[in-house]
Amino acid sequence: MLTGAALTLSAGACGGKKATTGGDSGEGAKKTVKVGLAYDIGGRGDKSFNDAAFAGLDRVKQNLNLEIKDIEATKNETDNDKIQRLDLLAKSGYNPVIAVGFAYAGALGKVAPKHPNTKFGIVDDGSVEGPNVTNLLFAEEQGSYLVGAAAAQKSESGKIGFIGGVDTPLIKKFEAGYVAGAKKAKPDIKIDVKYISRGTDFSGFTDPAKGKTIAQGQYDGGADVIYHAAGLSGLGLFQAAAAEKKFAIGVDSDQYQNAEADQKPYIITSMLKRVDTAVYNFVEDTNKGTVKAGPVIFDLKNQGIDYSKANTEAIAGLQAKMDEYKQEIIDGKITVPTK
Repeated sequence: MLTGAALTLSAGACGGKKATTGGDSGEGAKKTVKVGLAYDIGGRGDKSFNDAAFAGLDRVKQNLNLEIKDIEATKNETDNDKIQRLDLLAKSGYNPVIAVGFAYAGALGKVAPKHPNTKFGIVDDGSVEGPNVTNLLFAEEQGSYLVGAAAAQKSESGKIGFIGGVDTPLIKKFEAGYVAGAKKAKPDIKIDVKYISRGTDFSGFTDPAKGKTIAQGQYDGGADVIYHAAGLSGLGLFQAAAAEKKFAIGVDSDQYQNAEADQKPYIITSMLKRVDTAVYNFVEDTNKGTVKAGPVIFDLKNQGIDYSKANTEAIAGLQAKMDEYKQEIIDGKITVPTK
């Protein structure tokens, strides 16, 4: 529970961080906007989903002075904890407020009606409706299709792996796209699918040790490329890949860029889910007064989804087929499954 001192707005509250971009004044000064960011489990520093959200605020700084309050989620927290976190940000004058992750859906559904003048954005959930709620959604299956094609092409053993953080409909979209893309590129490919946790146990997104153990088991079982959609737990995959000298694929952010030096050669690519773009657009639109309630979809066509090309050596020879499939998805010739 967030009680007492934990509900203050000091820089250390709930792991929160407060930052400003300066105090320009006079003609041509940037407008100062107070933005609240409530992280998903795993928090800032996951080198993936949550970090991508904060990166969007970094981009906004080009045009606006920001006063940022970002607050961490905690393990085994309840919906009431999330309600208090979002309510705290809104009461303290942060507007807009961004909830990072579908786990905030229940809480936001209760908080948003209490603060009709605050604009709320929620990443990865389309169930919360209201005149002041924007649903920032992604076609994760499309990017996963492309990296599935990369994995199948790269594999020499004929077997690849997928590690999901938590067995939820959202993560099933990653799996469905990955499997479909792999089978398109190599119909006889075998795919080993494992989930770290299930149901309401979200620890599967925060356990690199378990991620590493599962990855090692898949590599031992013959897989030579593994893709993860497991948040912080995916860092364990990269450790296993470096140890086994086999390949891995990242998610959400370009995880090659932030990987340890010994891991970089083994990260072929990452499925880019441009949470940074979604956050950037939402804050900019809120400031301009043009933000709209309801769903906003980010996909391959509007560049809200893509794949990374940073590891030029590892991805060499794979891109022609990936780009062919990418264009066919954009043109509607390929419909990627979500289940």
